[in-house]
Amino acid sequence: MMIDIVKAVQQRNPALGSYVLVLRGDSRARDAADPSRLSPEAEAWLAAHAPGAKLSEEKVLLAPYPGAMPADRAVTVLAFADARHLAAFATAWTADPEPEEA
Repeated sequence: MMIDIVKAVQQRNPALGSYVLVLRGDSRARDAADPSRLSPEAEAWLAAHAPGAKLSEEKVLLAPYPGAMPADRAVTVLAFADARHLAAFATAWTADPEPEEA
């Protein structure tokens, strides 16, 4: 399903480019106080490791489940200039954080 969402986002807004990541609503990269923004930690990580990444909210036509009537849905998207930046962000921010050693 996530691949379908990425394809829909890219078709709706080709200016985002080829390296697009759709953030889940519960992504730890999102700001808890304002989910339309990234957390300060994620913003700092992007500045250091993936300069040029752009956050946007996009609307896509999606069905909530197979066979349902599609409806417009807003999704939060990060667009990267380079595939390596996308991969590094996904590795750092989509996996569960490693527990700190005692």
